[in-house]
Amino acid sequence: MANPFRCFNSSPEVIRLVVMMYVKYPLSLRNVEDLLFERGIDISYETVRYWWNRFGPMFAAEIRKKRSAHMRAVTQWRWHLDKVYVKINGEMHYLWRAVDHEGEVLESYVTKTRDKAAALKFIKAAMKRYGRPKAIVTDRLRSYGAAMKEIGNADRQECGRWLNNRAENSHQPFRRRERAMLRFRRMKTLQKFSSVHASVHNHFNKERHLTNRQTFKDQRSAALAEWQTLMA
Repeated sequence: MANPFRCFNSSPEVIRLVVMMYVKYPLSLRNVEDLLFERGIDISYETVRYWWNRFGPMFAAEIRKKRSAHMRAVTQWRWHLDKVYVKINGEMHYLWRAVDHEGEVLESYVTKTRDKAAALKFIKAAMKRYGRPKAIVTDRLRSYGAAMKEIGNADRQECGRWLNNRAENSHQPFRRRERAMLRFRRMKTLQKFSSVHASVHNHFNKERHLTNRQTFKDQRSAALAEWQTLMA
């Protein structure tokens, strides 16, 4: 595979750092520019924009490839499906998201509608990549039930008032990021960023409240070391 950094004067380490800072943290383009300048790295905020657009999907694809291969090898116990409303230029869009029982974001899919066809395409895409789970938790939107019935998965659907809190809580990092970006202006950009953000969040999210300090530090260091080797 050709080196994706070959046409750039900046080092791969700097490019990875820029993409990680912009996607992982709720920072604006100019925030990233200022923080890097304090560390002796002088680049424009437009360079930050260009690098995340060019390299973000590449990094996300490599992360997703490794994680999906691992997850297909283990039993998928339970998925939580939910959607969030995202307004683009005054028009309502829907960001469908699938989360597993451990909080891993499996799939992000943007549509203009929330009907059966949209739900079906979203569920099929998730199952194609990760296989079928033993149970799928959803809210009471009838599009889910119609889609589940068509693929023969209706007996695995679970609905309940508090059952889908896992999915509801998983929206929070994305919502914080959305506010920092002052919302989205195109559906294509929303789809790209939500997919990249989900992969980066999965990579660095170590559920620190479930482990002791030393274990968390070890896992964080391992995640950072793996990030620094992406596309190497």
